[in-house]
Amino acid sequence: MSTIIRRVRAEEWERVKEIRLAALRDPIANLAFLDTYENASARPDEFWQERTTGAAEGESVWQAVAEAPDGRWLGTMTVLVEQPGGAGALGGDVITVPQGHVVGVYVRPEARGTGLAHQLIRAARDWAWSLTEPRLQRVRLFVHENNARAEAMYVRAGFKHSGVSVPVPGDETHREIELAVERD
Repeated sequence: MSTIIRRVRAEEWERVKEIRLAALRDPIANLAFLDTYENASARPDEFWQERTTGAAEGESVWQAVAEAPDGRWLGTMTVLVEQPGGAGALGGDVITVPQGHVVGVYVRPEARGTGLAHQLIRAARDWAWSLTEPRLQRVRLFVHENNARAEAMYVRAGFKHSGVSVPVPGDETHREIELAVERD
């Protein structure tokens, strides 16, 4: 039996919290996430419960996990639905078409290089394209300008540079580079 990519369930909030905290302890977390371990670990259980319920049951947020045959979670990824006229998730742009925004991508070190990130991305795109209201026109993500490994992986997974970049929130000296895949 191979790894299963599936949507989180509301009752799995403790596991969602655990994998997020693990991601924020990663050596490159400062390049990959706009949060810190200290901030996230101080959040009350209610925060994690609400976050997980929204990602499990909502139509504007979808979180997937990669579950190994033994039940361990090897990775996770979230897609946020962005509507025209709204501000982008990083606050640096205005949304012009319905789109998905991939965030919170994390694969545990022991599962890196196995194609798991590509499986998560494929599942995220499949979910985004399955929506009928709104019908998403593109899926995008941002990658820190100094995170070349992640950028290369996203390009291999089919994302293309859009030409958009925004300052890193809280650090105007660095940029987040937008990569996107357009709907066929």
